[in-house]
Amino acid sequence: MTVNFQYVGVDVSETLSSFTEEKLDKLFSKYEFLISALVYFKQDEKDHNAGKICNIELSLPGPRIYATSNEHNFEVSVRETINDLERQLKKRKRVFQNH
Repeated sequence: MTVNFQYVGVDVSETLSSFTEEKLDKLFSKYEFLISALVYFKQDEKDHNAGKICNIELSLPGPRIYATSNEHNFEVSVRETINDLERQLKKRKRVFQNH
């Protein structure tokens, strides 16, 4: 499993990286067909209530899967994004099982 992190306009955080990698490890162990993940952390200065954006793109056979969320802190944003990805992965796994 390969996880690449990009921090856009945000300071690099080892704690946030390890938290995200821990959450992604669960996905990678559950869905063995995953190849890699690209994680982008951004901050929207205009949005004062939320503004912490997490984008995750998963590489797997077929089209890539992408999810994003905008929350009040990065940990919540990571959880929401991974929940969205898991929903998409369940659908994709059903397609793989049919063939």
